[in-house]
Amino acid sequence: MRALVTDGHFRKTLAVVRSLGRRGVDVTVGERTFLNTSFFSRYCSKRIVYPSPRLRPDQFIDFLLKELKRTRYECLFPMEEETLLLVARYRSEISKHTYLLIPELEKLEFVRDKAKLIRFAEARGIPVPKTFGSPSELSLGPLAKGDGYVIKPRISSGSFGIAYVEREEDLLPSYQRVHQRYPSPLIQEYIPDGGGTFGFSALFDEASDVKAAFVHKKLRMYPVRGGPSTLREGVEHPEIMELGLSLLRALKWVGVAMAEFKVDPRDGLPKLMEVNPRFWGSLQLAIFSEVDFPYLMLRLALGERFDPVLRYPVGRRGRWLLFGDLLHFFNNPDRFRLDPPFFRLFDRNTCDDILSREDPLPILGAALTFFTFLYDPEMKRFLERR
Repeated sequence: MRALVTDGHFRKTLAVVRSLGRRGVDVTVGERTFLNTSFFSRYCSKRIVYPSPRLRPDQFIDFLLKELKRTRYECLFPMEEETLLLVARYRSEISKHTYLLIPELEKLEFVRDKAKLIRFAEARGIPVPKTFGSPSELSLGPLAKGDGYVIKPRISSGSFGIAYVEREEDLLPSYQRVHQRYPSPLIQEYIPDGGGTFGFSALFDEASDVKAAFVHKKLRMYPVRGGPSTLREGVEHPEIMELGLSLLRALKWVGVAMAEFKVDPRDGLPKLMEVNPRFWGSLQLAIFSEVDFPYLMLRLALGERFDPVLRYPVGRRGRWLLFGDLLHFFNNPDRFRLDPPFFRLFDRNTCDDILSREDPLPILGAALTFFTFLYDPEMKRFLERR
């Protein structure tokens, strides 16, 4: 069996490569440069360097179609947003040559738009933060009470472009600053910390039937105040499980997605923050917790039938030590009072997103990737946005 996985730079791609490679699948990894994390994995059977999906989309699609026609692949895994959107645009043509379990382009665009997603969820009884389209719609009551607001790009952008507002006089300048880079951002009430932030991830087949689901809680993040998790734990949370399934079923979802909820300590309700319509950065934890999303997708590609995987051992943890949790440590003023402690480095109950005794070289690839920031404009933009 063969699988083709794009975007070799990313931790989630490495998780897919290891998941499938350990099961004897020949995994081809693609990226636009040889310096990337997944190329260094022992489970990477073949390496291909393709044109940039962002700068040369037509050449990328031509390259991809030629590769799919030349080599039989049971399944294609488009991993990053730019690649996924481009592949979705040519979904009908690509699907002639391999199994491709992704939503239609229109649905991807819909969930990326936080304004549309929030309205859709609210209309179906799913709790959401109070959301406004502009400062003119806003009541300043929460600022007077000290709760504050969050200004965030309307189109999903990870943790980029987010501004926190705690004083009335900062609202308009902060909005204008975000608006210059991310037009027409949203303003949401700030959900106080204390209730926890959770990720609900799921896999749906072509009939929009759930085949797997998993819930994790973020324990640490970078940026510290809100961003990708650097330490997280698999948990059982029936309410979030039901809300996530309800939302994605209402969307008639196909493929994988991850919905983020933040529990509001003021009323105890999990409130929807966003939906990530692709594989997510903490994927390795789900695999470690016996919800092996990549392998289950491959089984669907092979036409296998299996019962949904909805139960899993809880309490296992996943860590992104280098370089996510390390950055959290240096940027958190309470770094020496973290719970669990930062220096608890060896724990059988914790996996790492990159570090692995049986597959050690990807950490070298991750380290070498930093050299691309010196000369590669596409990599520099990540630093500039940070």
